[in-house]
Amino acid sequence: MLAQRAGLVRTATLLTAGDRHLAEDLVQATLTKLYVAWPSFQRADNPAAYTRRALVNALSDERRRLWRRRERPTAELPELPRTDQHAEPMADGLRTALRELPPRMRAAVVFRYFHELTVTETAEALGCSEGTVKSQTSRALDRLRTALEIRPAVPAFR
Repeated sequence: MLAQRAGLVRTATLLTAGDRHLAEDLVQATLTKLYVAWPSFQRADNPAAYTRRALVNALSDERRRLWRRRERPTAELPELPRTDQHAEPMADGLRTALRELPPRMRAAVVFRYFHELTVTETAEALGCSEGTVKSQTSRALDRLRTALEIRPAVPAFR
């Protein structure tokens, strides 16, 4: 499981719209939950799906925390984050657009397009129906296109 930690951090970073610190916290919480539920994890038919589901649940748990709702952003940062040469670059516009999506929509997009999961696998990871995955993904892509000012290609008729 620890060998897959880097991949979990990348996924969590996308789920948190680029917040590397929160992503690290989510991965740590996920690994802790998997350790506690190790017998269930070992019996799982699809360990990767089990792990993705645990990661999404950790994100949901994090968003519900009372202290999180009281947190206030400030204009000045107390310290500068170190640059991570292993981090994948994400355009600021994309990061901002992802941050504007609700967490479930963001998760649907990350699993469908970053991890290239099928609709069925994404539904399993999110604990919802396939129709919900399709509608959440469609709405998320519309929002991302609007935020990034991307117009879908329209075939020219002659």
